[in-house]
Amino acid sequence: MYLRKAKIEELDLVCDIIEDGKKQLADAGIDQWQNEYPNRNVIKGDIEDGRAVIYNSDDHETLGVAAVIEAPDHAYDTLQGEWQKDTDKYVTVHRVAIFSHHQGKGYASQLFRDLFDYIAENHPEAESIRIDTHRDNAKMQHLIEKFGFVKAGQIVGVYHPDDVCFVYEKVL
Repeated sequence: MYLRKAKIEELDLVCDIIEDGKKQLADAGIDQWQNEYPNRNVIKGDIEDGRAVIYNSDDHETLGVAAVIEAPDHAYDTLQGEWQKDTDKYVTVHRVAIFSHHQGKGYASQLFRDLFDYIAENHPEAESIRIDTHRDNAKMQHLIEKFGFVKAGQIVGVYHPDDVCFVYEKVL
């Protein structure tokens, strides 16, 4: 398995994975990503700015995507809580999705492991990794906590006026 930066000609592919993720969340009764976020313009910006990464199997099949964003991340400007590490040397992981036909095979866990390696290689200055997920997304919360992230607090209304998201941090 490996991560690589998405190319602009893969915009439709990345959008398809995100749309598939939206459907998975809706099917699970989770209100996350059920409005206009993330939309095609957000994904296009991720690709153009070198933040979007594609997760591939060793035989080059696309499994999922994520966005790795360098500080500052203004999504956390209204954090209700406290960071473990007060630093401006962090990266944020957003918009993580695995194609539904690859669910249940451990790829999300492997993606997290590989993201740590990717961040270490491409962002060696990072002192911590930050991530958030909707308060109702128990599966993602479990995955985040499984990899040593500690809950820092919550943000409200950042992605949609009614959204409450739990925010986590992992000190490197």
